[in-house]
Amino acid sequence: MRITFFGAYDPAYPRSSVIRRGLRLNGVDVAECRTSPHFKFWVRYPLLMLGRRRSPDHLFVPEFCQKDMPLAGFLGLLTARKVIFDPLAARFETKIVDWRWRSTDAPAAWWNFQIDRAAFAMAGLILADTAAHKAYYCETYGLKPAKVEVLPLGYDDEFFRPRGDAAGPGPGVRTGRFEVLFYGSFLPLHGAEVIVEAARIMAAKDPSVHFKLIGSGRTLSVVREAAAGLTNVEFLGWRPAGELPALIEAADVCLGIFGRTDKARRVVPHKIFQSLGMGKALITARTPAAEEFFKHEETLFFCDEPLAESLAAAVLKLKNDAVLRDRIADRGFALVRENYSPKAIGRRLLEIMARCLG
Repeated sequence: MRITFFGAYDPAYPRSSVIRRGLRLNGVDVAECRTSPHFKFWVRYPLLMLGRRRSPDHLFVPEFCQKDMPLAGFLGLLTARKVIFDPLAARFETKIVDWRWRSTDAPAAWWNFQIDRAAFAMAGLILADTAAHKAYYCETYGLKPAKVEVLPLGYDDEFFRPRGDAAGPGPGVRTGRFEVLFYGSFLPLHGAEVIVEAARIMAAKDPSVHFKLIGSGRTLSVVREAAAGLTNVEFLGWRPAGELPALIEAADVCLGIFGRTDKARRVVPHKIFQSLGMGKALITARTPAAEEFFKHEETLFFCDEPLAESLAAAVLKLKNDAVLRDRIADRGFALVRENYSPKAIGRRLLEIMARCLG
């Protein structure tokens, strides 16, 4: 089988890179026809047409490439090939609902909704990262459930894997601090302000707990202001992807997301699979999406409302109960290694394709 990844996508983005590697590990001939996502469609369409090679069995349009679906759909019609679309998130959902970039009745909101709807209509198969996301696509865009299948995000198990530490005891023992790590792009769904609230609570309860926040993005300035005066919170800014495994390795506990947006309830972001793949215990907000894959105090630790107080209590519990912390880390690691590695994700996609596309 030959599958061509098609569109103006970032080849380093974790979602599509995991799928490409997973398909190759399962014996699929994977080709790429791509150009820069920074190009406007009148530049990238000709480049994509020129970049085509011999006809594949299927075209795969990766995350955030809604605007490339018209060309992919046209080529699919010409060659009688099915187009698989993996949006990861709808433009309307992200820009309008989650980021609140424009009001829902603004012309830009209508336009982004139409781009999504057209992209979904042109696909032969649509992938969603969670069942909650599938339900949103079907309800919002009137899609038939049979057209949408769930393929979890997964993680790169070669990059995110336990390194071990032959030099001595764990990070908390060496520094005298219990290190809690968050990394991300500070989107509203991440709820980084909740982490700062929890840090403020922890400052009074246990000053040895230290929160390290890595990344930059939309809510960073607000979160920094909220953390003013706290000595147990450190902002490291953006770090290259190559540094993440070492930073995760140095943490005692990792954090997922704590946003209260609708989108936060539908997604399980890369950082959760990656941190578990590093063998770390992880704390995140309880959401319908996260409960599809994980169990409380078994494969990770869930927080409930009020989130800041719950997060502070969770951190303290895992700090003081090393047995529980290690059990969650070990079982979370075993779960993602077995079910969400690239090979497992590639195998699951092939099963979906066999069932839905023949």
